[in-house]
Formats: sequence, C-alpha cells, structure tokens
Amino acid sequence: MSKLDIIIPIFNEGKQIIKLLDQFNLKLQTEITIYLCYDNDDDNIFQNLDLLKNLKFEIKLIKNPNKGPCTAVIEGLKKSNANCKIVFPADDFINIDLIDKMYNKHLNDDADIVVASRFIEGGSMKGCPLLKSILVRLASGTLYFFSSIPVRDASNGFRLFSQKLLNNVKLESKLGFAYSLELLVKCNRLKFKIVELPAQWEERSEGESRFKIFKWLREYLRWYFYGLKTYWLKIDQPINLSKGE
Repeated sequence: MSKLDIIIPIFNEGKQIIKLLDQFNLKLQTEITIYLCYDNDDDNIFQNLDLLKNLKFEIKLIKNPNKGPCTAVIEGLKKSNANCKIVFPADDFINIDLIDKMYNKHLNDDADIVVASRFIEGGSMKGCPLLKSILVRLASGTLYFFSSIPVRDASNGFRLFSQKLLNNVKLESKLGFAYSLELLVKCNRLKFKIVELPAQWEERSEGESRFKIFKWLREYLRWYFYGLKTYWLKIDQPINLSKGE
C-alpha cells in the first residue's frame, strides 16, 4: 500500500496525462499510487497504455459507474487504499511540487483536509472567466467570514483528504466538483482539522473546461448552506452526516 493515493479524473486527456505522470515521476518524493478515473471504455487513455509502463509508481484505471467528474472522483476515493489521498486535476502542471508539501502537512499537523488555496498569500487565480471568478470568490469569502470554515478557498477541487474523514461521512454529491465542498463542510461540522497551503490556478490552455456553472450551482448551494447552518445553528457532529442533518 502506498503512503499517498492520487485520484485524477480524466476525460480523453490524450498524451497530456502522460506528460503529467512523467512530471510526477521526476519530481515527487512521496510513495504514491495513481488512480485514473475515466467515464468511457473508448477513452484515449487506452491508446497510450504503453507509455505508462516505465513509471516508478503503480497506476490503476477506475471506471466511473456514472458520468462526470464528481462520481469519477468518488469512485476513485472508494477504491483507494492509502490513509490519505489527493484529488488532482489532469491539466495542472504548476502545482506538482505542492503534492509532497500537502502530504507532509497532513502528517505534521494531523490534518484531515489540506486545502490548496488560491486566496491566501502566495496563491493566485489567473485567466478565470469573470462569472466563475465572482462566484467562487463570493462563496469562499462568505463561508470564511460568516461560518466556522477556517480556510479561504472553499471551492477548489484540488485537495488532500484523510481516510479517517472518509470513514466518518457518506458522500452524497453527484455533480461537478461538489464532493470537495461537501467534504469540507462535513469535516468542519465534525471538528476535524483543516489547514491550507497556497496554490496557483490558471484556466486550462488545452482542451475544454468541464466546469459547468449553472448546471452544478444547485449542488454547490446545498453544501454552501450546510456550512452556514453548522455555524449559525450551532450544530456539531450530527448522528447521520450522510443525510445532511
């Protein structure tokens, strides 16, 4: 069993994912296993399997039982065996060095979530469409100031989760990257430890973004108000977190 599992949702990422894993091979010090979570049996990852043979870490291909990044990630989290796991974007080449730092932060601080934060000193978000930028900054800022969420970036899907946390909650999200906000607000309600490290974010230059603002908004709002309710109604550790009580 590896020390850290990295969950990567993919959708016809082509040789870009090969380049990313080559960078992992060169840069990462932590012992890892990679879980590539795909939707369709004709995904072009299967045309590039020969290029994955000479890497120093194990790669597992996980079929999404449904469609979309949310259920792909959740299936990867279920199949993962490590005591902590990072969900990492397939198109992120600028935060690879952060993986070792997040793992060490988890160990040293006994953190159940390590947030890759765009909105603290040292972090950045560049090239983001205006509406998306407004929504994510507004949601993250209001949760930070008007709830007990202790970090400034509530919506980034790139973060580390402990198996301890995953053992204590049932993921309900179905759309987008809402799993990440759901785990954050449930972790906070359990009073498990959450920390953050600065991260960089840039709008992808290759391929098409899979972020669908209006399609996913209702799912995000569900967990946004869950986070507010935890603070304002003074709710701690409900009997059944899986029902959003």
